[in-house]
Amino acid sequence: MIGSDPDIVAALRAAGCVFAEDEAALLSEAASTPAELHALVTQRTSGIPLEHLLGWAEFRGLRVAVEPGVFVPRQRTGFLVEQAVALGSRPPGDPRVVLDLCCGCGALGLAVVTELARAGVRARLTASDIEPAAVSCARRNLAPLDARVYEGDLFAPLPAQLAGRVDLLLANTPYVPTARITGMPPEAREHEPISALDGGADGLDVVRRVAAAAPSWLAPGGHLLVESSEEQAPVAVDVFARAGLTPRVVESEELYATVVIGSRPDRT
Repeated sequence: MIGSDPDIVAALRAAGCVFAEDEAALLSEAASTPAELHALVTQRTSGIPLEHLLGWAEFRGLRVAVEPGVFVPRQRTGFLVEQAVALGSRPPGDPRVVLDLCCGCGALGLAVVTELARAGVRARLTASDIEPAAVSCARRNLAPLDARVYEGDLFAPLPAQLAGRVDLLLANTPYVPTARITGMPPEAREHEPISALDGGADGLDVVRRVAAAAPSWLAPGGHLLVESSEEQAPVAVDVFARAGLTPRVVESEELYATVVIGSRPDRT
């Protein structure tokens, strides 16, 4: 580790890094020589995501590997994890079947299964993503869980025997309206895959596709959880209801997070 100095903090702050002191410390820890530190700072101030430079992101207390070209998990998405764990923890029963669609680096599935285990609930995880770099990254992160990670479009690559058995369907779909992509920070729109950001005209194109297919994959009483903006939530609720799911919206003012949950009716 090389000690950071005020010039590094100033450079990061000038580049718009809100947590400049913390970032300077992390970059200094990652560098083995002054030259390497200079290169990292230069890359960071050019807009490359900090997590891509470090090779990992912190999410729900876990250090998750993140490679260049892979979507960086957002801290607000921890609220979706909280909701999934609460649903998966009751009632007790057989191991939960968890499916993480649009999994990116696998952070959501990893966090949910890890936190369920802490609550004494066993879970089996399957994940998929359309981006090869994300699939490679997720396989690294999820290997300790013996999870299967498939490459392909949403449900398409999944094994047929999973249909009708999923208790928790996590779908952190892209939900930024196409016209708003250009207004996103450069570190997102220039360094993360567009497929992980662009949700179509109103941001809900992928949500509609997931909701339409979800009843066939959810177990009776199973739940679909997606993140949306506050303004999109009423439309997502209508989408879920039309798909035959019972929808509800939960929000976190602290994290500026909105999660729409759609539940498949139980047999009873």
